[in-house]
Amino acid sequence: MTGPTRLATVVAASLLLAALAGCQTNGADTTGGVVRTNEPSKGDVTSFGDAFDGLKTVGDVEYYASDQAVAEAKNQFRAENYGNSGALFFKATQLAPNDGGAWMGLAASCDRIHRFDLADRAYGRAFKLMGPSPEYYNNVGYSDLLRGKLQDARGNFLKAYELAPNDPTVANNLKLLSSSVQNIER
Repeated sequence: MTGPTRLATVVAASLLLAALAGCQTNGADTTGGVVRTNEPSKGDVTSFGDAFDGLKTVGDVEYYASDQAVAEAKNQFRAENYGNSGALFFKATQLAPNDGGAWMGLAASCDRIHRFDLADRAYGRAFKLMGPSPEYYNNVGYSDLLRGKLQDARGNFLKAYELAPNDPTVANNLKLLSSSVQNIER
């Protein structure tokens, strides 16, 4: 090949490779796997000139990185493996720092292994994320009960009861508190 012919061939091959590189897809996702973090306004178009209709937004995403850790942590907690559940809830809080449920689980696990200093920090973070929920007050009340702070436990259980009067867990904890007061062992 001569110089101009060779140059034309190299240019044509480069253009063909650039075109093919832009067309690659994995074929698994019909929307191209685009995840947007903000909602487009009606009539907005992409840089390619097509509408945003059909593109995934953050609200449409169903899987979060912490889901598997939280599920396994709950299984460990139910099996009374509180150290393992605490480690898994901690992992979940690192994967998704704004997951209030993971922080609540971490706090409850720390309560069960009597690491109340860590539980207090986790409850503080959970409150910032979840607010004053019945689950929050119920768990903090149970933490107080484990620490022997019966008056504080009663106050938190009553707050939980006010927010969810038909919750059987709250009712059971109030009964547990009353039996604790009646059967004090020294």
